[in-house]
Amino acid sequence: MPGVCGQSGHGKEEEMKLEQLCRELEYVCLKGSLQTEVRDIIYDSRKLAKETMFVCMVGAVTDGHRYIPDAVEKGASVIVLEREEEAARIPETVTVLKVASARYALALMSAALFGYPDRKLITIGLTGTKGKTTTTYMIKSVLEMAGKKTGLIGTIGVAVGDRLIPSKNTTPESYEIHRMFAAMVEEGCEYVVMEVSSQGLKLDRTAGIVFDYGVFTNLSPDHIGPTEHDSFEEYLECKSLLFRQCRTGIVNVDDEHWREVLKGHTCQLRTFSVENGADSSAAEGNETADVDLLAYDIGFIREDGRLGMRFYVRGCMDCAVKVHIPGRFSVYNSMVTMLVCHLAGISGEAILAGLAKVQVKGRVEMLPVSKDYYLIIDYAHNEVSTRSVLNTLLEYHPKRLICVYGGGGDRSKLRRYDMGEVTGELADLCVLTCDNPRSEEIRDINRDIRVGLAKSGGTFIEIDDRKEAIAHCMVNAPPGDMIVLLGKGHEDYQEIKGVKYHFDEREAVAEILDEIREGKR
Repeated sequence: MPGVCGQSGHGKEEEMKLEQLCRELEYVCLKGSLQTEVRDIIYDSRKLAKETMFVCMVGAVTDGHRYIPDAVEKGASVIVLEREEEAARIPETVTVLKVASARYALALMSAALFGYPDRKLITIGLTGTKGKTTTTYMIKSVLEMAGKKTGLIGTIGVAVGDRLIPSKNTTPESYEIHRMFAAMVEEGCEYVVMEVSSQGLKLDRTAGIVFDYGVFTNLSPDHIGPTEHDSFEEYLECKSLLFRQCRTGIVNVDDEHWREVLKGHTCQLRTFSVENGADSSAAEGNETADVDLLAYDIGFIREDGRLGMRFYVRGCMDCAVKVHIPGRFSVYNSMVTMLVCHLAGISGEAILAGLAKVQVKGRVEMLPVSKDYYLIIDYAHNEVSTRSVLNTLLEYHPKRLICVYGGGGDRSKLRRYDMGEVTGELADLCVLTCDNPRSEEIRDINRDIRVGLAKSGGTFIEIDDRKEAIAHCMVNAPPGDMIVLLGKGHEDYQEIKGVKYHFDEREAVAEILDEIREGKR
């Protein structure tokens, strides 16, 4: 499978006729013939080659129409454009299609190029501000434990079979999505679960896909700015698009914005709620009891070095549930997983067994290293996510909460001040260490973090080597301590002075445990 971070330029070996690629698309043929042969679809002008179609996409930074001469020179057989006047400078030997939206056209033609792989998979799309990454992994894990081979597309990367490939965007460009879908079909996947970002919906990256299940987790102001969304209203509107292109919508009715997200929806609805949730009325007339899945009697669990949640549900499933991912949000994420898998025909026994075992890499990930203390890995690397994680862990009343973290080099100093302030406020001890210092010195980064620590009066020590910082905490942890390693999460490297060195916190912890057993620490 070609790399998925950018366009390969070689999506298909065999050629297809243009009429096959645009049979579901509205267009005007300005020049040439629909019998023109097309070997691949290109939207990145650097990948242009003979007998390819070039789609002139208009973005925030560049305009594909500028590269029409380059496309002609490199032998493109078809050019798809939005502005008819551009056709005048294209020779008669090149077929020209005019469309209303090049991005939308790319999505529909990419689906055709790869043989509509989305229609050969059960597709599950999740949108929302928080919880998408964790919940997609939970769904994938439960489906696979039930024997269903499942692909995944999201923030952490793309999972096809046993391979995890990093990706540039949470929701990649439409061409890449269909190429990945095709690879999943070839690998024998039955399901695909993916994060569907508001940007992905806004930019037609998922246009033409009718998801079997669309999920709304929650909504809060985010991604609002000049390069993303103009306003919260636009952000909300983009999220709502998913429910006009899915068969079944699964919605958190505790979120205050759920009705607005469903405005104009065309799908069947399934709902979930937590008793005494944020919005106690599931629909007009206070129908909370009529939701498809309701959680109640929620409790926190601590057992054998692991934290988690236990709760009961009633509705389409009626049972006790246990999940070893700490925090109240895990109840909501578990309910999404339960509803999706239940509607997909997975047995209740398989769902509950899967939830009891599931762990999401780098997202409040428990490492059961001791029965006396707790060790957690989390990707949190800004004030908002760090506050959320620490408040979650404080609900388990640790004897001490210890944070091991650093800061990213060549990044905003404000983030460092904020991280120092929130960890100083909520943690009992901060151990400042190395993250990805990039071109900066570790001590300079940690000096900035200390500004925030001073503001909140936090206690700290500094150990530059990250493995040694982790070892110090593990060796000196009394019963009841919680040690949380922040910032790296799923990453398996440290970037120092332009070089990426392999570093996986799980491996480091395993090595430290061996060294303790051997009496070396």
